[in-house]
Amino acid sequence: MNLRQPNANEAVGTFNRSRNVAPMSGICTRCVDGCRGGCDIWLSSFRGREVLYPGPFGEITAGADKDYPLDYSHINIQGYAVGARGLPEGVEANPDTAVFHEVDTETEYGWDRKVKMKVPIFTGALGSTDIARINWEHFAIGAAISGITLVCGENVCGVDPELVRDNKGKVVKSPEMDRRIEIYRQFHEGYGEILVQMNVEDTRLGTAEYVSSKHELDTLELKWGQGAKCIGGEIKVRSLDRALELQKRGYIVRPDPSLKDVQQAFKAGAIKEFERHSRLGFVTKESFLEEVDRLRDIGFKRVTLKTGAYSMTELAMALRYGSEAKIDLLTIDGAPGGTGMSPWPMMNEWGIPTFYLQALAYEFAEKLSKKGMRVPDLAMAGGFSSEDGVFKAIAMGAPYFKAVCMGRALMIPGMVGKNIQKWIEAGDLPKTASKYGSNAKELFVTYEELAEKYGKDVEKIPLGAMGIYTYSQKFKIGLQQLMAGSRNFSLASMSRKDVMALTEEAAKVSGIAYVMDAYRDVAEGILDS
Repeated sequence: MNLRQPNANEAVGTFNRSRNVAPMSGICTRCVDGCRGGCDIWLSSFRGREVLYPGPFGEITAGADKDYPLDYSHINIQGYAVGARGLPEGVEANPDTAVFHEVDTETEYGWDRKVKMKVPIFTGALGSTDIARINWEHFAIGAAISGITLVCGENVCGVDPELVRDNKGKVVKSPEMDRRIEIYRQFHEGYGEILVQMNVEDTRLGTAEYVSSKHELDTLELKWGQGAKCIGGEIKVRSLDRALELQKRGYIVRPDPSLKDVQQAFKAGAIKEFERHSRLGFVTKESFLEEVDRLRDIGFKRVTLKTGAYSMTELAMALRYGSEAKIDLLTIDGAPGGTGMSPWPMMNEWGIPTFYLQALAYEFAEKLSKKGMRVPDLAMAGGFSSEDGVFKAIAMGAPYFKAVCMGRALMIPGMVGKNIQKWIEAGDLPKTASKYGSNAKELFVTYEELAEKYGKDVEKIPLGAMGIYTYSQKFKIGLQQLMAGSRNFSLASMSRKDVMALTEEAAKVSGIAYVMDAYRDVAEGILDS
């Protein structure tokens, strides 16, 4: 098992001086008095809490690098030479009809009022971080034209510099939230949706009431947590006045900007930034069911839940309470997680890893189903980046899992496209891009496709959004090929038999048939016939 080196990592800007380190501690085997740096311990000796976080904040996303004993690489996809499942009704399966580009990759979620998506992926929560704010136009339009759901994360109203509250502390105006919803809706065409997340602070602020009354939003997502951290959401603030403002709005801000010594340290340059934290939630069955009912009374057609890599107790709570509340989607986010702002040790060392968590979720969903209870539509999150991983997650979780939530993998194409646009305008395309062309029409293989669809409005699509669309199209084609190879021509026809465990340990954890046992009875029957 290859564990990360716990005392140095590029994410937090640290490194070991020695070529050899103690495996458990990550400390150099020969730690020298007079060392000029710079492992975690060395840097923490004078920068303290800053070393807990990847950086520079607002300019990067970070993904944990711990290598767990089992992940989705420990299962493979089955391929067959006969059959075709999931073809449209009335279509006879033959080599002319069972072609890969006819595979239907659409999925849907929802208890009664379904939401369709063109591909079974949607964005992770893009909330109050600078990465989300700065790149929102690219992310939102990209998701809309790709026909997938966009999750607007927690605390967007709460950190809005132009937020206006009434005398009860409730939001009455949030231009940043308005901007986010309106940008997505400009290009939304009926596939996917924009939904807003809500945590403790958002509840107190009245975010749900605001987005319902002003924007008539259909869906709101309650958030228990995520795979990257088990504490509330965080951002960094580099202004003392801004830190004080957020503290007055009710947020936890550390170091405490109201303290004289902290203010003096900031003015002296020792403290360079503050952390804004959200509060921990406390879940009970009664409060959860009441909150779902309250949101429906406000006017939301759909209520979803996002939970993190907590113990199997919280997973059971999410599934059972979600079933009783008839929520429309439960997204389960496994460790290790990737994020723009989470404590690095927590990202690597906390929570149930995705593969194990999905295995438990399937086991629990089966228990509820056998009791006669309807299981909410499920989505898995936590480290996915490609169509093969999504295939495996949907097959391993069939028939309960309908989609995969992806964080950094859907953000990267937006940032790549945005930067290509900047490089074109500056005449500074790197060779990695310029070998394909010198303008958007030459660089983006989907440009003419979008121009044909949108006409002159294609010029309103930022290249970051075009990047997400192009990635989604590649994703769709790759998924179609994998599905056709397993003779599945719709997502609904996929089953747990379409994947096999490569190790006996993976088989034991997941319940997926071991490669040396999968279809053995059928094969033996053929041999003995």
